[in-house]
Amino acid sequence: MSKAVLDASAVLAILNSEPGAEKVQSLGDAVVCAVNLAEVQSKLVSTGIAPEDAWQAASSPVQEIAEFTAEQAKIAGSLTALTRTLGLSLGDRTCLALAIALKAPVYTADRTWKALRLGIPIHVIR
Repeated sequence: MSKAVLDASAVLAILNSEPGAEKVQSLGDAVVCAVNLAEVQSKLVSTGIAPEDAWQAASSPVQEIAEFTAEQAKIAGSLTALTRTLGLSLGDRTCLALAIALKAPVYTADRTWKALRLGIPIHVIR
């Protein structure tokens, strides 16, 4: 299977054994933008987990952590107009930018992404 990009919500689904986690766990080669892992770590730290433990947990289901590049920054910024009405965050747009740059499918738990038409497969896990 080709690379698949995971949104922070997909990583959190795995960590919290939420519905849809099984769809993400079966992927062979998952990549997550470092920005999205920071989101996951932040969520875990906010629940009282020590920062280092939170980072270990956040990165454990991921095969590859992708740096956020200048190309991806430009794509993410360009997505603002297309995603404003859906309320997508900067983190959401960084995930989508990585998927667009890699021409890879993206996995998320965010149902609003179903409305996006960006030239990449978008899989909503629940």
